[in-house]
Amino acid sequence: MRLARGAHKPARQAGRGLGTMVAMNTEATPRPPLPDRLSTDPRSPHYIVAVLEHEIGIRFNDRERGDVSEYCISEGWIRVPAGKTLDRKGNPLLIKLSGRVEVYYR
Repeated sequence: MRLARGAHKPARQAGRGLGTMVAMNTEATPRPPLPDRLSTDPRSPHYIVAVLEHEIGIRFNDRERGDVSEYCISEGWIRVPAGKTLDRKGNPLLIKLSGRVEVYYR
């Protein structure tokens, strides 16, 4: 897409991590318990729609993270996108970071 001189660039969309998932109707449905492991990838066996309908907060090593694609509390790791890098299928390339993981509903 080319922009004319003086035109503004289109706004960049925010990442779709676990921290940015927002429910449309959070008060109508009760919150299910948070699982030990959760993923935003629909192809993953750890993808749970009922949990992802609510807004989730993730603290990793005492810092709030909004770009988490997958987490595991018991093993102490998260997966986050590695910048703008894509794999050969066009999905974001994820890196695994180890540390203390805390997950909660917002």
